Amino acid sequence: MWAADTFRYESRVIFLRMQAAQRMQLLHGALTEDRYSMSVFDETQAQAVDALSARFAGIPGPLLPLLRAVQDELGFIPSEAIPRIAEALNLSRAEVYGVVSFYHYFRQHAPGRHVVQLCRAEACQAMNSESTEAHAKNSLGIDYHGTSADGQFTLEAAYCLGNCAAGPSVMIDNKLYGRVTPERLDQILADWRTRQ
Repeated sequence: MWAADTFRYESRVIFLRMQAAQRMQLLHGALTEDRYSMSVFDETQAQAVDALSARFAGIPGPLLPLLRAVQDELGFIPSEAIPRIAEALNLSRAEVYGVVSFYHYFRQHAPGRHVVQLCRAEACQAMNSESTEAHAKNSLGIDYHGTSADGQFTLEAAYCLGNCAAGPSVMIDNKLYGRVTPERLDQILADWRTRQ
């Protein structure tokens, strides 16, 4: 009983936030047809989004699992995919965009070759993750959600990688590292630069 009530409450909060986002986007003209033109969206990506949309359309609450699947397949959620997903799930574009923009997990731009996630949870902060974070930003020359000039790395914040006993933690392309100091981060990044 409690879980169902919590789910309804959380769903309502997300819905209200999406409505607010929709009003702001309409105010600023972000939901015009030009924003979602299909001119740069290639046929392979379109087919992948359509296939995933068809697969998830029949399940209850399909939007989040579908968005995760699209990001897993393409590396990000292209803006051109939003109207396709909205149509497949019988949602408005604003509802889909509201969810994509609300959750920091979803990327709206193609990432670098490797995605570097730095844990920013309390356990890692207690182990001086701030120095590793500052070093990563400085050595890559980017901030969170940015991609290095060589296109190798996209830097993202993670809010617990589940490796609390071995913090500070870093994950690169689903490979988890613990006890990452600035010096060790340099070694790890050098290793990943040589990978194909």
